[in-house]
Amino acid sequence: MRLGVMFDRDLPPESLIPFCRHLDAAEVDDVWVVEDLGWTGSISSAATALAVTERLRVGIGITPAPLRNPALLAMELGNLARMHPHRLAAGIGHGVQDWMRQVGALAPSPLALLEETIVAVRALLRGETVTLQGRAVRLDGVSLVHPPVTAPPVLAGVVRPRSLELSGRVAQGTILPEGVGPAQIEEARKAIGGGGHELVVFTNLYVGDDPAVGARLAAGSAEFLHVDPAEVVMAVGSPEDAADQVRSLWEAGADTVVLRPFGPDPLPQVDLVLAELR
Repeated sequence: MRLGVMFDRDLPPESLIPFCRHLDAAEVDDVWVVEDLGWTGSISSAATALAVTERLRVGIGITPAPLRNPALLAMELGNLARMHPHRLAAGIGHGVQDWMRQVGALAPSPLALLEETIVAVRALLRGETVTLQGRAVRLDGVSLVHPPVTAPPVLAGVVRPRSLELSGRVAQGTILPEGVGPAQIEEARKAIGGGGHELVVFTNLYVGDDPAVGARLAAGSAEFLHVDPAEVVMAVGSPEDAADQVRSLWEAGADTVVLRPFGPDPLPQVDLVLAELR
């Protein structure tokens, strides 16, 4: 069972360096960076996080397939994996469709694009020469000059049943978004199938007693998941309550739980939960 912490997109980008250094000295396994339209790029964030830490695994959650040519994405990931072996986890997803439309990158078949991107990226990272004439991805004899000695795991950031099944077939892990709880984790495991597949679950963290904060976080996750806010699961309340929620996600089948702390000063909240989880 692994524990990670997300560097929230609303934090100033320059605070990533002290954030990662703090976590590198703490009892956590991962730091995760994000890529949302208009905020920051995940590859540059991951490169920074890897460069200023010594032991943390750095997760990318997620790069949108419509924005990333698979050859260029494999080049970037392979470069990071060579310089920081065994410390990178690469998440790829459909991307938020409204954002993809905004930048003219909306895919006719998001499922086909994601599957072909993951297949191509994984093959390139293994050092293979790839020729693929797919529905969305077309590569002609492409290979990496400097493939990594050990390819980093590629995970799919997905939610819906067909995408979960796709992840189980072609990815090495699955990333579930904030708001899912034990019941959804069990359903995801069934859709993914098989073993040896890492399940990463993001969860909102708020250590405090302001009900308005919890309500706001629940509303955001509910809108994304298309569920009632009452169904959203979060690590909120006292440090003990938050730690219990993390444990429930592990017990339901999450291999890695990634805390997304709320607010401008997130690390004290993380430290409080870590103290309860020891």
